[in-house]
Formats: sequence, structure tokens, C-alpha cells
Amino acid sequence: MTPAQILDLGVLDYGTCYERMRTLVAARTKGTIQDSLIVVEHPPVFTRGRKSRDESNLLDIGDVPIVQVERGGDVTFHGPGQLVLYPIFKLAPDERDAPRFIRRLEQWMIEALSTVGVPGGYHRRGFSGVWVGDHKLASVGVAVTVDWVTWHGIAVNLSTDLDYFDRINPCGLNARIMGSLEKLTGTRVTRQTMTDALLKSLPHHLGRVPNVA
Repeated sequence: MTPAQILDLGVLDYGTCYERMRTLVAARTKGTIQDSLIVVEHPPVFTRGRKSRDESNLLDIGDVPIVQVERGGDVTFHGPGQLVLYPIFKLAPDERDAPRFIRRLEQWMIEALSTVGVPGGYHRRGFSGVWVGDHKLASVGVAVTVDWVTWHGIAVNLSTDLDYFDRINPCGLNARIMGSLEKLTGTRVTRQTMTDALLKSLPHHLGRVPNVA
């Protein structure tokens, strides 16, 4: 198993976190650090992935910052009440399949959701992310460098204010499809509870042993 340093950055603005990711990617490419997993929550921000080529999915951005990034996918929202995880992993030769890596991230989240009392998560064919019933609870968007280092990642709505999604067509979809654990279950799943569930299943789904800083 490959060790992975767990970096819990608390609540951090997207721009600062983005620069931290870039630094980690460069260091992992050089082999000067081990794999790392950033755990973070962002103040409100919209990010646009590689599929966001025009303004058609930007409806009413208002005063929320918007950032163009390298990950796959279209526009999405990050904000309070959302747990975001960025794996900075150097993929081994037998892992070098980006779509398969995304499916592994989704299965990782599906198991963690079940652990915290939300069974029935699934991957909807033709869409990235994790769904429960008709609602999308987690979004996935990754980038992989030419040296097979991953960055960007996965975000799960715990108690996110879903009204922010009304300002966009998230990943090109109607905002009404977005859900949160709190809205689905009527109870609040804490960030720590969700993080613990994800770290527990990290070795099984992603082949990394968590090393908590």
C-alpha cells in the first residue's frame, strides 16, 4: 500500500488552496513528497472545468468569484457545508487509466456514504459523481498531468446551501438535481464524521494508507 499524507486545511479560500495544490503537484512529480490528500472546505466560489467553453451554464453568478481550472467537467459550486477532497497521487503503471480512477473515487464516496447511514449511492451512466435516488450528492472532476499525478477531486454536499446551484447549470444539468445529506436525511452529518468514513475506506478503494498530519 502507498502512504498518503492527509492535509486538513480547514476552511480555505479557493485561490490559496489552488496554489497549494500546484505546489504539491510539482513536488510529487519530482518525487520529493509522498502522495497527499487535501481535505478542505471553501468559502463560496464557482469553478469552471475544461467543458465550460461558453457562458450558457452561468445564469446569475452575482458577487461569487468564478475560477477557470484544469479539471474535467463544466461549472460547479463549492461553499460552506461541503467537504472537498483533492488527491495528489502519483498513479502507478497499473492505475494509469483516468476514467477508471474517477470510478474508483465514486466507489470510495459511495461506501463512505453508506457508512454514515446513506445507502443506495450509485454512479449514473453518462454522468460523473455520486447519486442517491434522483439527486446528485457528490461531484467529481479531476486532472491528470503528463507524469500521471492527479489533482482536483471530489466534493460532497453535507449541509450545503443548495440555492447557490440555482445560479448555474451545475455540470450542465438543472440545479434541482443537486442534493445534500442534510436535505436527504433530515440530520446533519458532520465534516469529521464524513472524513473519518472516507479515510477508513481509502486503502480499499484507492490503495493508499492515510498518514494524518
